[in-house]
Amino acid sequence: MKALIIGAGIGGMSAAAALKQQGIECEIFEAVKEMKPVGAALSIWQNGVKCMRHLGMGHIMDELGGPMHNLAYQDGFTGDIMTQFSLKPLLEAVSERPCPVSRADLQSQMIDFWGRDKVQFGKRIEKVEQTDTSVTAYFTDGTSATGDMMIAADGTRSIVRAHVLGKELDRRYAGYVNWNGLVNIDTDIAPADQWTTFVGEGKRVSIMPIAGGRFYFFFDVPLPSGLKEDRTTVVSDLKGYFKGWAKPVQTLIDAIDPETTNRIEIHDITPFDTLVKGNIALLGDSAHSTTPDIGQGGCSAMEDAVVLGQCFAEIKDIHTAIKSYEEKRRFRVQDLVLKARKRCDVTHGKNMQETQAWYDELKIEEGDNIIIGLKNTIQGGPLG
Repeated sequence: MKALIIGAGIGGMSAAAALKQQGIECEIFEAVKEMKPVGAALSIWQNGVKCMRHLGMGHIMDELGGPMHNLAYQDGFTGDIMTQFSLKPLLEAVSERPCPVSRADLQSQMIDFWGRDKVQFGKRIEKVEQTDTSVTAYFTDGTSATGDMMIAADGTRSIVRAHVLGKELDRRYAGYVNWNGLVNIDTDIAPADQWTTFVGEGKRVSIMPIAGGRFYFFFDVPLPSGLKEDRTTVVSDLKGYFKGWAKPVQTLIDAIDPETTNRIEIHDITPFDTLVKGNIALLGDSAHSTTPDIGQGGCSAMEDAVVLGQCFAEIKDIHTAIKSYEEKRRFRVQDLVLKARKRCDVTHGKNMQETQAWYDELKIEEGDNIIIGLKNTIQGGPLG
């Protein structure tokens, strides 16, 4: 049995690891010649970390995961602490720690775990043909590959998704721009072991520690799409959008390197029911493109892979196993996309009365409600 894996990102590499555990041969095809991840880092919550351990890659999380022991929200203008609490109760409840990680390092180590020489780079898919017993991928360089099944982890702009659904889907602009990057840890910005978020005016600035003595940072600003902003204007843009904000925010802006700072207009795709077609399965962003507002994009791709492996452990028939994967995943991933969309709207001031009510709640929050929300999301994954 041979699977074609389209995409060597987090979802594709997780899927390959899961299928290999079931004795299934995998060929991995990646569109780009050199991996340059969009986004400096990502939060892998405990459901994702558990998936990585299940797939034999827990050591990667141990090496790359930052020491995120506490969580705090602060007033964007005054810097006053709104709420601050330990994440230890969450760790105890789910028997694992969260791991904010460098996206580039994570993807690189996942590829190395598989074998970089076994991944075929520069293979951009342009067409799919399938029969009841085979799938053929045609690439833009004129080559093709055939397998018994295909796992399409080709991202939010998936080519394979249109084949599976029989139509193109529009991405929805979520209404805000995200700037993100890495800086050296500086306790004048935030504590070195804390996820710190400054909020105000529907904007936010977030800082979390990753390995190597670095902070992952991101700035969110509600803006129209299509503005003429790029890396040459990063510092002046952020200085303008965050004029009057607290000193740690200004210190962070002064510390960033525009050349390594990403500017991303955030989109998602409205959830859909069909994740498979015969012997083809969508996985990761191709199946459930989400905003990053609950930190579950990478985690849900890892969950997909674990469930895919579990289905093939139980069922050897390809069509039946892939259909079982769809049934086990579609409600979970729809829920995560819609939760992120709801969180997005409140965080970014779609209705400022609701956003202000959230700010007021944070001032009396002792951590219990936030931890319950995080725990419920984590425990909804396939590994509890």
